[in-house]
Amino acid sequence: MISDWNGALDRAIRHPAAPVTYATIALCCVLFAISPASGLDPAYGSGEELAAAQRAYFRRWGVIPADLFDGSPRALLTPATALFVHGTWVHLLGNMLFLYVFGAMTEHRMGRVQFSLFFLGCGYLALSGYAAANAGSGQPLVGASGAISAILGGFLYLFPRARVTSLLPFLFFLPLRFPAWVVLPFWAALQWLAAGRAGPGPGVAYLAHLMGFGLGFGYAWARFNVPTRVKPAPAPSPEGENQP
Repeated sequence: MISDWNGALDRAIRHPAAPVTYATIALCCVLFAISPASGLDPAYGSGEELAAAQRAYFRRWGVIPADLFDGSPRALLTPATALFVHGTWVHLLGNMLFLYVFGAMTEHRMGRVQFSLFFLGCGYLALSGYAAANAGSGQPLVGASGAISAILGGFLYLFPRARVTSLLPFLFFLPLRFPAWVVLPFWAALQWLAAGRAGPGPGVAYLAHLMGFGLGFGYAWARFNVPTRVKPAPAPSPEGENQP
């Protein structure tokens, strides 16, 4: 699914400042390109040599659930470093598309500093929650999906009526436009169903998606659910009475 590009372009022209979103996209792309995961750097070799370099890279910077809660300071940093590491080109491009589409408007609404803390905090908690639920796993977990899912949750609360264009496979990928309050809960429901079917071992961390989505929606609700207060106008003074 992608948001309405015409509306997004119009908003980008009127509100061009989304430096945190764009810097995060650039950083993730650069880090992936120079890492062994991309396969672009011949210094990492090929075949089994490249595969070994990729495994070492993911174990160094990714979250290993079995090691996260052993008290090691390095392990406690990995839910933050893992947010900027991606496993494949498809993994990277899919996450960056969602970040580009939904991140700019959310950043504009929250502000740069708050959005940065929101991205890092929700992403850290989402990956840590997944690790806690799979505490015996030695499989590294990488990617910004938990943080981006939090952005989707925040977007749903902040812009529930924003039009989102979805490509539905069972309707021959016809682009259909729905409000965010229809599309994003449907996306969350698909993550829930997929999480229930997910087995142990490598794969998509659907549970981290769900945790991030819930954290993002909950934060936006707690932070921006401010009732509007209307100050009553003063009663008119009797005719002839001096006004202060």
